[in-house]
Amino acid sequence: MGARPPLHALPAPIVARRATREDEVADVAGLLRVHANPHAGSAQDIAQVAEWVALACLGDRHLWQDLQLPSRAELTALMGHWFPALAAKNQHDMKWKKFLYKQLCEREALFICKAPSCAECSDHPLCFGPETG
Repeated sequence: MGARPPLHALPAPIVARRATREDEVADVAGLLRVHANPHAGSAQDIAQVAEWVALACLGDRHLWQDLQLPSRAELTALMGHWFPALAAKNQHDMKWKKFLYKQLCEREALFICKAPSCAECSDHPLCFGPETG
């Protein structure tokens, strides 16, 4: 990943959702900025990538698909470059969108897992299973 963020225009339906979910976008972008690598790019680039990822979280597909990246591996590389401290927390390779929202919930001490640990949860295949599409 170079210093310039690989930003693509997000689909209009995703961008339109921002009007009713601005707090959510701000929360996710803030989480990303807190974990940003200050050497990945300029402060403006970091803010731009954080905003881009946060806004794409409003999409209905896998995050890498809504970001119009070719694969989940590309998203993982992007996260590792721009937000390495956060990427390091995803030790069990949870799907990125689920992981980001789980981080927000944990920050607010809201635990939404159906079981005491992810390994015991009935939704485990949804969070950690292979992505298709």
